Amino acid sequence: MGEVVVKQPGLFSTIQDFGRFGSRKYGVPESGIMDRYAFKICNLILGNSENDAVLEITFVGPVLEFNAATNICVGGANLSPKINDLEINLNTAYQVKAGDILSFGKRKSGFRSYLAIKYGFQSPEILGSRSWFEAVTGNHRLQKNQLLHYQTSEAINNNPHSTIHVNTDYLNSEMIETYGGPEFAELTESLQKLIFQKKFKVSGDSNRMAVQFEEGFNNDLKGIHTSPVMPGSVQLTPSGKLIVLMRDCQTTGGYPRVLQLSEYGIQVLSQKMPGEIVQFHRK
Repeated sequence: MGEVVVKQPGLFSTIQDFGRFGSRKYGVPESGIMDRYAFKICNLILGNSENDAVLEITFVGPVLEFNAATNICVGGANLSPKINDLEINLNTAYQVKAGDILSFGKRKSGFRSYLAIKYGFQSPEILGSRSWFEAVTGNHRLQKNQLLHYQTSEAINNNPHSTIHVNTDYLNSEMIETYGGPEFAELTESLQKLIFQKKFKVSGDSNRMAVQFEEGFNNDLKGIHTSPVMPGSVQLTPSGKLIVLMRDCQTTGGYPRVLQLSEYGIQVLSQKMPGEIVQFHRK
């Protein structure tokens, strides 16, 4: 069993797989990867199972040292990944050896990058998932000197290969694909139109639980009885602000659910950093 030593943790990095399902009735969030497309591509390139756990890296990447040979692939946002200070390509398989250092530099596109490793990171499986969520797993985010375990592999040489063409247009898209939510019809006709005409700036208060926006509406819509919510549910608060629930969201809520993001909409929004502009598009 190999280990990754966390030399520097970066801004916010967590182990995630596809998610934790079947426990929402106990109030346990699904968690799991924010950008499922990037996750699937990285695992596919390495020949992994589609649910093998990866490291989700937000904006500022960590510095990681490997103590045994393995194969890795970095995808999603382009945060200028480097092996031993030499920049590497995204969505490409590389071999790392004992003592090699993976680091990240300047952000070029997107907000969340993904480090896949051959056979996946071997964090403990709890309630059917390796995804970190502090209330369930005790892990909040990477810490300095933390050890991440993996199975060793030497199947790939130092020359990059096993690469495929990946559509990265979504990293620069402003359009967030949505459907009408359960309470959409309760909005006034003018507000129904405005919600798709208006552009929104992503707030710095956004995280894996929810994305918030700086702009709002004049809202007279009353709250609802506590009802189920899910990743992609768009709630309208009494103050007129929209909140888009993401992977670590709660399982119920009392704000009107005016929109519901498609899976592609969640994918696009997960790659938006604070200050960037988005617009809802009804599918």
